[in-house]
Amino acid sequence: MTDKIKVERHGPVTVLRLDDAETMNALTSAMALELRDLLQHEAQTARAIVLAGSPRAFSAGANLKQGTIESGKELDAGAALENAYNPLMMTLRDLPVPVVSAVQGAVAGVGASIALACDVIVAGRDAYFLEAFARIGLIPDGGATWLLTRAVGRVRAMEMMLLAEKIPAPTAFDWGLVTRLVENDAVDATALEIAIKLANGPVRSLALIRKAAWSAADTDFDTALANERKWQKEAGNTPDFKEGVAACGCRSRGNESMICAVVALKGFDHVPPPHRRCSFGRSGCLPVAERPRKHH
Repeated sequence: MTDKIKVERHGPVTVLRLDDAETMNALTSAMALELRDLLQHEAQTARAIVLAGSPRAFSAGANLKQGTIESGKELDAGAALENAYNPLMMTLRDLPVPVVSAVQGAVAGVGASIALACDVIVAGRDAYFLEAFARIGLIPDGGATWLLTRAVGRVRAMEMMLLAEKIPAPTAFDWGLVTRLVENDAVDATALEIAIKLANGPVRSLALIRKAAWSAADTDFDTALANERKWQKEAGNTPDFKEGVAACGCRSRGNESMICAVVALKGFDHVPPPHRRCSFGRSGCLPVAERPRKHH
């Protein structure tokens, strides 16, 4: 274990914070494996996780000083990927709880891959994303070629990877790389607020949504439909669903759950008096501020 990853617990939410100011949170193989282990461990009890860094940098990428090149010997630059970084990325993908990234400053290399693999990405206005691999004769890693092409399309992804230029957070937001753009001093609080909201949600449903979304990125439409059908059966048998239906005043007849069409079509103002608690831990369904707008 290193002392370069801090663990902060806020009720049902765990914050894992990269904390190596000297290297701008550049990851060694040991740190990558430690982060993987922490994610696996915290996901057993936490209902949501936040990945954060420092105001100066979320992560500057992989720490290139961790290895040396010996004269006359072939270097396997992919070994660290196979042994450390790829297992971390696969763990991040397969977690049973939502993950929010809170990014400030430099978000580079494999650090960018980690941030972009999260479910909600909160960025400060002064943050920037950088795929600098071409500058040093390497290729993007940590799943960057997959993540970027699916997030922003092949053309913009190619620009990021080939030109190796900084992409400011406002541009990243416009491109769809970032889901929330906030002031620098609001990044951590916003990420935690979102994580707490997710943590109070239907945990199994959110896990299945993550699973279905990751699967859909690599499957055809027919397979996506089949997966939704399979996992909807599982979600429909959770206590969260039964509680949510009850909170909305819906009825269940045999095996056919009657989801409240009134709520779906007219908005949450039409739910029965809020004497029950829904799966999001609130009385009734959603507070007024989060209710869908009425359509006239």
